[in-house]
Amino acid sequence: MDSDGEGRAGSRSAVTGTVMEQLPSALYRVKLEGGALVTAHIADRMDRNFVRVLVGDRVRLELSPVDRGRGRIVEKLP
Repeated sequence: MDSDGEGRAGSRSAVTGTVMEQLPSALYRVKLEGGALVTAHIADRMDRNFVRVLVGDRVRLELSPVDRGRGRIVEKLP
């Protein structure tokens, strides 16, 4: 855990986007509101709760601080 108490997740930036394509190995291609395309996987919490993500769904995701082309889907938006 970092000294600020947020851990590693504190350095991730949260953005919203739309799922454009489902890829093999439980990966998704997501188009961000800014127009960029990223590859993302589902967070463990969503997978354990059987949340299904389909093409066209709006999602909130956290981008990796190391590689801005990869992210983790943390929430399915209405």
